[in-house]
Amino acid sequence: MSDEMRRDPNVFLMGEEVGQYQGAYKVSKGMLDEFGGERIIDTPITETGFTGIGVGAGLMGLRPIIEFMTWNFSMQSIDHIINSCAKAHYMSNGDLTCPIVFRGINGVSAGVAAQHSQCFAAWYASCPGLKVISTYDTEDTLGLMRAAIRDPDPVVFLENEMMYGVEFDVPAAHLDPNFVIPIGKAKIERVGTDVTITAHAKMVGHSLKAAEILKAEHAIDIEVINLRTIRPLDRPTIISSVKKTNRIVNVEEGWPQHGVGSEIAALLMESEAFDHLDAPMYRVAGADVPMPYSSSIEQQAIPQIPDIVKAVLETCYRNKE
Repeated sequence: MSDEMRRDPNVFLMGEEVGQYQGAYKVSKGMLDEFGGERIIDTPITETGFTGIGVGAGLMGLRPIIEFMTWNFSMQSIDHIINSCAKAHYMSNGDLTCPIVFRGINGVSAGVAAQHSQCFAAWYASCPGLKVISTYDTEDTLGLMRAAIRDPDPVVFLENEMMYGVEFDVPAAHLDPNFVIPIGKAKIERVGTDVTITAHAKMVGHSLKAAEILKAEHAIDIEVINLRTIRPLDRPTIISSVKKTNRIVNVEEGWPQHGVGSEIAALLMESEAFDHLDAPMYRVAGADVPMPYSSSIEQQAIPQIPDIVKAVLETCYRNKE
């Protein structure tokens, strides 16, 4: 964010405790000192209010970054996001654009129960006019945040809370202010030949670990696709991979019904990849219940690495191994 604020004076950050407190998990650390209170704006606890201000600023030519302390709180603001923002370009016959980034914590946390443990990837990806990004590692976050801020359309930027504490190697090239990842392009994190796994956010890491187990214990070679962007989906990469492996498993933290995996299943049914499938697609998703508070039951409601291994064995008809 700081790189883009140095590059473009129209970019500003607004949300609860983004300034003096330096943001949830210190994401905006040092930004108030560098850019001042006119561009790093602390707000009251009123998501409806500051989201509306941000959308208005975007429609007037600024480039706001609106932080939700958690995406669960965006439910207070969804009318502004969906009706005031996502539809403005269409309803103005292209005369209006709203270059705005909505960002914050998404997905399952730990011990915060039903109202603070939801994944909003499928929620917002169902709306035309929005672009939806869900990042896995530092490379994703650096490259896609720059792309999101520069994009002329509203972008929903989902950051998995449990990934904040995970460290990744960061090549010097990724710190270059000109390092940008195109929105709508997935990344093949692991090349394989037997089964495709599609995933986003924390589940990419789970899928990579499952792939190592499957290779070592079952001689199954997994291709792992980090979706990165949920809307628009990188359909060509998914289709090309399935045509090669002939099998696919999707992994996500969100609920199974109408989830990201459901959209990928429809994509495969409607494309040439369908004729290349040797087994039905399998979905590994969060349990279809509100998130339990109990830590032991919570773990049962979240996809785990053994669940991914089991799904891959099922799609390979080796479920008795």
